[in-house]
Amino acid sequence: MSGIQRIALALTIVGAINWGLIGLFQYDLVAAIFGGGEQSGAIARVIYALVGISGLIALSLLFKPDEAFADKRETRTET
Repeated sequence: MSGIQRIALALTIVGAINWGLIGLFQYDLVAAIFGGGEQSGAIARVIYALVGISGLIALSLLFKPDEAFADKRETRTET
């Protein structure tokens, strides 16, 4: 996994936790930390955009073949 994919995955997890807090407790952690009520703060909007972009990048991880599985398959076919 590349560095960009790791960062994207971490931001996606942060976004998922934030949406869980919004859904369960009506508490927006990103807006509370970075300012702005109801997702109106400029920095909070940048964070939301980064989380959205990260979700798109992390989506590519769904279709990436598992490298460990591919290595095992190659060793079986060689013997």
